[in-house]
Amino acid sequence: MAVMVTRASDAAEDLATMTGAAVLGSLAIAGRPEHVREARAFAARILAGLGPVADTAVLLTSELVTNAVRHTRSRAPGGTVTLVILQDQGGLRIEVTDDGSDTGAPVVKADAFASDGHGLMLVQTLAEQWGYLRSGTTATTVWFRLDQPAAANPAGAAAGGPLSSRRG
Repeated sequence: MAVMVTRASDAAEDLATMTGAAVLGSLAIAGRPEHVREARAFAARILAGLGPVADTAVLLTSELVTNAVRHTRSRAPGGTVTLVILQDQGGLRIEVTDDGSDTGAPVVKADAFASDGHGLMLVQTLAEQWGYLRSGTTATTVWFRLDQPAAANPAGAAAGGPLSSRRG
């Protein structure tokens, strides 16, 4: 599988600049179920060394990428899912952008005993904040924020700065 280097979106870089955050890494993958593990491994590598907050971030990232692959046009041929990991002085913000959907806004299912549909419930429960931005039917970005201890420093930042890649 070919790997192309890219940079975070202009919107992510603008957000980082405005808030004093740093883009630790970005990854674009094909919107196929077999690529979810690549997003999970990328997040784990970028956030290595952060302890429990990294574990939570990787879990929630996996849930959001899975939702993007299952419920949006990203699953169509040529579809993509983009992951952006940002860090500021107080914590992490992780964004997952998909190719949009005709179905409506992301919804947290109220049935805790349902056999599926727990991804956004986990995000709502474990993240300090979460939300979404829609660009018509062409894209949806779902994001979450986790606080982190001040002394924590991701391996990606320590190893020489942000990482970006594209897989497809």
